[in-house]
Amino acid sequence: MLTEELAAEFRKVGFVAIEGFFTVEECDFLRARISEIIDEMDVPRHLRTEFSTQEAEQIKAQGSTDYFLTSGDKIRFFFESGVFDSKGDFLKPKEKSLNKIGHALHALEPAFKNLTYSLKVQKVAQKLGLQEPVIVQSMYIFKQPRIGGEVTPHQDATFLYTEPPGNVIGFWIALEDATEENSCLWFIPGSHRAPITRRMVRSPKGEFPLIKFIGQESNYPDNEFISVPVKKGGLILIHGQVVHKSSLNMSDKSRHAYTFHIMESRGTHWSEENWLQPTPELPFPLLYT
Repeated sequence: MLTEELAAEFRKVGFVAIEGFFTVEECDFLRARISEIIDEMDVPRHLRTEFSTQEAEQIKAQGSTDYFLTSGDKIRFFFESGVFDSKGDFLKPKEKSLNKIGHALHALEPAFKNLTYSLKVQKVAQKLGLQEPVIVQSMYIFKQPRIGGEVTPHQDATFLYTEPPGNVIGFWIALEDATEENSCLWFIPGSHRAPITRRMVRSPKGEFPLIKFIGQESNYPDNEFISVPVKKGGLILIHGQVVHKSSLNMSDKSRHAYTFHIMESRGTHWSEENWLQPTPELPFPLLYT
C-alpha cells in the first residue's frame, strides 16, 4: 500500500497517489449510503448554504449564519452556486445540487466511520510516523457535472491551522475515476515547503460576518501545477501546506470523493481561531483504535 518509496515521495513533493487503495465495492457502499442520506435530507430554506472557495462569496455564504461554523460535529449540506430560485427552492434535483456534505461523517455515519478507521488507513498513518493522529473533519464531495465549482489554489492549512504549521494530512479517496476531463486535483510539487500566506479565522465574538481572511493567497502560475488523475478507489495523501486546486467540472461526469483530515496531536497546537473546533460532544477522536 504505502511503500517506503511512496512515503519518501510524499515527504519530497507534499502529495502522493496510491492506486487501488480501496476496493470498488467499498466505494460503491459509500455512494449508496450517501444516496440514502440525500433522500432523507431536509434543510430549511433559510439555512440552504451555497459553498464557494472564492473569497468574497465564501465570506458571504459561510459567514452569514452559524450553519457552517457549527458543522464540525454534525452532518450538514452545502450546495453549488445557482441551484436555488429566489424563494430558496431547488432549480435542479437535490442530488444534483449538492457541493459537499460534512463535516462529521467519520463519527456519525457507520459506513464512513468504518472506512476512516480501517486498518489500512491506520497503517498509512503509522508509516508516516504519526504517533497520536486525530481526525478533525470529513467531507463527501460531489463535483457535479457541468456545475461542480472550481476550487481555487490553496493550502489546507489556510483553513486548518496548527502550530507547528502544516501538521495536518488530507486523505482524498476517489469514489469515481478522477480525470482531467471531470476535474481531478492539480498540485504544485514541493510547495509544502512554502509558508502559509493566508488564513481563514473566526471573527471575534459579536462581529459580522462570522469568518474573515487574514493575509493573501500567493499567485501561482498555471505551469507550476501538475494533474494527478486517479482511478476509482485511489487515495491521494495531501500535506497540509501543499498548494492544490481543481477546476470547474464542465464534463457530463461527476467526480465523487470522500476526504478526511488527520492531525498529529502530539506536540501540536490546534488554533482556537480556526473555523472548525472540537466540541464536548465530539472531541477530535484518535485514529488508532
